[in-house]
Amino acid sequence: MTTAVAAKDQVRTAMDPRRYLGDAWRRPISRAVVKALLTIWVTTTLTFVLIRLMPGSPVELKIDELIQTSNGSLSYEDAKAIASGLFAINLNAPLHEQYLSFIWNLLHLDLGNSFLSSGTGVTSIIVAVLPWTLFSVGTGLLLSFGVGIGLGLLAAYRRDSLLDRVVSTGGSLISSIPNYLLALLMILFLGVQWHLVNFTSMRGAYSSGMQPGFTPAFIGDIFYHASLPITIYFLSQIGHWILSMRSATLSALEEDYVTAARARGLSDGRIRTAYVGRNAVLPLVTQLAISVGFIVGGAAVIEQIFAYQGVGLRLLAAVTQRDYPVIQGIVILTTVTVVVANLAADLLYSKLDPRIGRAGGATG
Repeated sequence: MTTAVAAKDQVRTAMDPRRYLGDAWRRPISRAVVKALLTIWVTTTLTFVLIRLMPGSPVELKIDELIQTSNGSLSYEDAKAIASGLFAINLNAPLHEQYLSFIWNLLHLDLGNSFLSSGTGVTSIIVAVLPWTLFSVGTGLLLSFGVGIGLGLLAAYRRDSLLDRVVSTGGSLISSIPNYLLALLMILFLGVQWHLVNFTSMRGAYSSGMQPGFTPAFIGDIFYHASLPITIYFLSQIGHWILSMRSATLSALEEDYVTAARARGLSDGRIRTAYVGRNAVLPLVTQLAISVGFIVGGAAVIEQIFAYQGVGLRLLAAVTQRDYPVIQGIVILTTVTVVVANLAADLLYSKLDPRIGRAGGATG
């Protein structure tokens, strides 16, 4: 009888859902996923509320536009009737009803339709402009990472030399200048003062009349139009990678395993690549993963300055015109990419450095 009771207790304990939840919560990956989902929900909710606290709704802005363009021939009531008919929305509904409807649609992966482009889905709008932002910012980021890593490693190995001073000083100076200021200086000197670049012809993601496709002409054209944003992203990031890699390399050179490798007679090239370079670049790889997450939302000002048709420029237009669904869609996309990038960075670091995984139980 005692054995049967004990067996029943074991079965009851094994089937207890609280036990499974407790075991799952003790896993770092599970906690990280829950925190990521919570972050996305909180940011989404704050975005929903804050944009509705902005002065002026899309209907009110359209009323003002109709009255101004009619030279006063339309009364406020007439303009309101016209504007209300243009937007298939009810902004007078209670805020909690709007929120519940928004969350319900979001759970079904429905971001809704643009207020200003009737019948056009927010997802299709984002898909149309997202590739250009990913292309320009991603190219600039990867180029700055590769060149910065190489220069930082070289500067660290030639510490206190003329090359080290030039590279370190240049990296410090350029990393202290905001990217929008670099863009304005480029326009001022290359376009206005020296007339070296025709910025007008470089507006947009590609030239009008150009047929999209994997052809040399189209590829060359998109690089031509994206060359200025890519240059700004490259210059604004390379200083950070140079200084970070130099600092990480100098720390790695003082480790005992480097001394042991030299005592074993390994060549400097072998030590640089297999020992120093590999360990120094580990924290920078995770920084790169996190930086990728900010690609979507970090291009608004630069795309506005160069009139480059990406997500950032579309977000600014949506904010100006109070296009709530587009604002919400782009902010949600930005939040998800940043959160997922941070999560991926944590997992990647635990894989690249097994000591982190063993210490934190990341593999559990």
